[in-house]
Amino acid sequence: MTYEAFHDTLRDTRLPLNNGAGAMPAVGFGTLFRDLSTTTDAVKCALETGFRHFDCAERYRNEAQIGEAFRQMFAADTVRREDMFITTKLWNTNHRPERVKPAFEASCQRLGTDYIDCYLIHTPFAFKAGDDQDPRDVFGHVLYDGEVRLIDTWRALESLVDEGRCKSIGLSDITLEALKEIVAAARIKPAVVQIESHPYLPEWEMLDFCKAHGIILLAFAPLGHGMTPNVLDDAVLTGIARRVGKTPAQVALAWAVQRGTAFLTTSATPGHIQENIDIDTLPVRAMQEIKDDIATRIRFNSVVETGVPGFIPQTHKR
Repeated sequence: MTYEAFHDTLRDTRLPLNNGAGAMPAVGFGTLFRDLSTTTDAVKCALETGFRHFDCAERYRNEAQIGEAFRQMFAADTVRREDMFITTKLWNTNHRPERVKPAFEASCQRLGTDYIDCYLIHTPFAFKAGDDQDPRDVFGHVLYDGEVRLIDTWRALESLVDEGRCKSIGLSDITLEALKEIVAAARIKPAVVQIESHPYLPEWEMLDFCKAHGIILLAFAPLGHGMTPNVLDDAVLTGIARRVGKTPAQVALAWAVQRGTAFLTTSATPGHIQENIDIDTLPVRAMQEIKDDIATRIRFNSVVETGVPGFIPQTHKR
């Protein structure tokens, strides 16, 4: 069943950037695919479905395929670049200030765009500089770069904004404590912070801080990434879904937007892509239920601790 003909304005929500450089669509499409060969078709499907916010990264190794989807859709007059919001990310091996601009330029070239709406530092962890995205020693331990500070990398991102081809900058996979340090020292404040967040990891304290500073909290894994315990099997969400005639996924995504965050979902399946954009405003009572009655708290991705992305299977609640 599709609800497109009956949708309200929730899915069209746009969140203003704190530096005055426009607004980010709250409903976003992530581009990290297990099978990179699905990238171009999935992005084209997302554009045709109505997504206008796309989250990319050099680390995902598919910016060129995303750029091809954009090129085809621009050529067909399906969408205009000015109607889109494109985010990409600086990887850990390019934290040294002199490596930031070349990495940015390379992402722009692969994506086929003259400018980026938001450029994020993928994680706060600097890895050994070089072309190997996952540098490790003979024992398999990550090789970190202890000679570069996060604020040094941030200053290089500020320079990109000064030059005009990067409209806004932000951080990803960062803790609240580390974010506070950057906000205190930054000349250009972060506009966006991308972190894992879903009903089992609501990150209310982070959200409150972001709202106080005009920072957009952009949630990845807003549906729990299919991990155990499964967010979408939660009795509160399934109960609300039955009452409002939506799926548990649509309830979780509507909750994300209504509480003031943006979200990213990723799928190569047209039906799921459609489902993830067909969200409607939840009743106030449902929003309160999700906040008050869901007690499970769990983080599925340990990237905030190591800088190494990866969802870790969980078998217990904490």
